[in-house]
Formats: sequence, C-alpha cells, structure tokens
Amino acid sequence: MRSLSAASTFEAVDDVLRAALGRRFTAAVARIERGGELVYERAFGTTRLDACGRPVYVDTRFDLASITKLYVATLALGLVASGSLTLDAPLSGHITQWKGTPHEAITLRMLLAHTSGMNSGADYRAILNDDVRSFALSRPLVAQPEARVIYSDLGFIALGVVLERTRSRSLAAQIGRIWGGGVGFNPHERERLAIPATEDDGWRGRVQGRVHDEKAYLMNGAAGHAGLFAGARDVAALVEPYLASACGRAQSALPSSLAREAIACAADDPVLRRGLGWALKTTDENSCGARFGPRSFGHTGFTGTCVWADPDRDLQAVLLTNAVYFGREDSRPLRAAFYDAVIETFG
Repeated sequence: MRSLSAASTFEAVDDVLRAALGRRFTAAVARIERGGELVYERAFGTTRLDACGRPVYVDTRFDLASITKLYVATLALGLVASGSLTLDAPLSGHITQWKGTPHEAITLRMLLAHTSGMNSGADYRAILNDDVRSFALSRPLVAQPEARVIYSDLGFIALGVVLERTRSRSLAAQIGRIWGGGVGFNPHERERLAIPATEDDGWRGRVQGRVHDEKAYLMNGAAGHAGLFAGARDVAALVEPYLASACGRAQSALPSSLAREAIACAADDPVLRRGLGWALKTTDENSCGARFGPRSFGHTGFTGTCVWADPDRDLQAVLLTNAVYFGREDSRPLRAAFYDAVIETFG
C-alpha cells in the first residue's frame, strides 16, 4: 500500500463530499485513520442553510443517531470484562418483569447481535403518552429469541436499562466517565447552534442540538439506541480498540479477545451480518461499498452518520453528516461512494 504525503492525495474523497454538499447534506466532517494514525480530516459546509448557519469545523459535534449503540455496546462489553455481566446468561435477573414470559430467554449476546426477537421500534405518535422504557420492555416479541436478526432499537433501550441497573448509574454518567465531555447526551443550550441541524419533522420544527430520534426525544434525550452527540475524532477513538485488536496492535480499552469476538459474526443474515453491537460487511451493497474488505465492520446512524473499519488494511473512516436535513432519502449511495473513494486513495 503506497504512503500518503499530501492532502491532494485525497482528491477522490474531496470530490465525493463536495459534490454532495448543499444537496445531500449542509455539513460534513470526514476522518480517516490508518494504523491508528490520522491521515485525513476535513470539514465541509455549514450547520444549516439560513441566516442561523455557522461554519463546520473538524471538531464539530453531530447527532450520532444509532452510532450511539456502539458506545452502549462497548459499555456492556466492559461490564463483561469486569465480570459484572455475562454474554450468555438470561437477563431476567436484571429485568425481573421478563421472568415467566417469552422474554425470559433473552441474553446480553442476543441484544447486542439483534437476535432477541424484540420489535424493531415503534411509531412515536403511538407512544406519546407512554413511558418508552416500559413500552420497550413489555412489547410482545415478534420472533423467538435467537431465531433471526431483527435490528431493534427496543433491544438497545432494554440494554440501556440493564446497564443502568447493573451500575446504579445513568447511561450519561457512565459514558461521561469513560469518554469525557466530548461525547454526551443533551448538549448544553449554548452549544446548540454550533451543531448541524437535522430534520424539520413537522412536530418539533427544525431540530438542532437536540436528538433527532423521536423515541430518544421522548426519553428526555438519553437512550440506549440513540441520543449521543460527538465529533469524528471521538467516533474514531471508539473504533480504534476493535481495529487494533483485529490487527494485532496494542490497546487497553477491552481485552483483545473480547474486542475480536465483538467484530466476529454472532448472527448470520443475508443482508447484514451482526457482531456484538457491530454490523459486519456481508455484500458489496452494504454502506461501506464494494472495495472495503470482507472482514470490515462498522455502523450507520439515521441522521447521516457512519463509520467503517477494514482490518485487512488497518484502516478506518468516519463520515458524519446531517443528511436528514434534506429528508429521509437513502444515504447508502453517498456512503458507498465515500468509502470507495477512501480505498481508491490507498490503491
């Protein structure tokens, strides 16, 4: 693989993002690391397309949406490493209302791999007057535990409950202790205009600096499935222990054997296989594009965020955007073009 010596080397990456600016997003930050070292970092655009718009910088925080799940999964794996949780024991000891129900067989591994049988989500309009945590924990299963992959926000809401009960500490406090102030729920009011705006959803108006996900919003902004705000550097730091473990480099965040297990196949699926919290490249139609290697792992967020890592190249790339600013068009073509351009850069 050739070395990189100048910013112009990344012309293909720049071209993809400049072509999409103002059409697919108003704001983007891209970060690429190789061997745990930064090789590219660039910001594009403004936080919104009106008089309130502000420039975007490489440390701008974005609504991560479902990339939140990776942080929550990593918290869970940390408790496995410490012996506070086990991957394959039923969680009914932590969620006692599951005893004597079909939920009783659900384990931590199932929640992390999206094989719990829990429903994917819920229309927020149907749960406006409900306690969302209670709703998630009590909604009937749609499949037998471990029968198949069903990508589930409700499963990660349940996982958040498990983590809070295990540590007797809020998710926000647990995340703040490990990742510091750059990663967190509910940005302070003074920060909000510096955060890229997301959708004008007809319910709350133009959402900016508050969580886009409706279920997380109904949970006061902090949930196991969505709600975190962070910058590209923060996301890359989350990925690094897993990529380092896969590539035989040293890291101290998790036992290397557990980190490698997290990015190995825990659940087969013809569209997108699952690790423990992570999505695994399954076909060239996945959002990492055709050129990322077969061992690649990553995740996306509905707002327009994504990260993928390729252990065969010891390479990771983070792309944070506010693509839902322009509506809910599928972001996969943009993401795939970005990741294809990343690999083109390295030859």
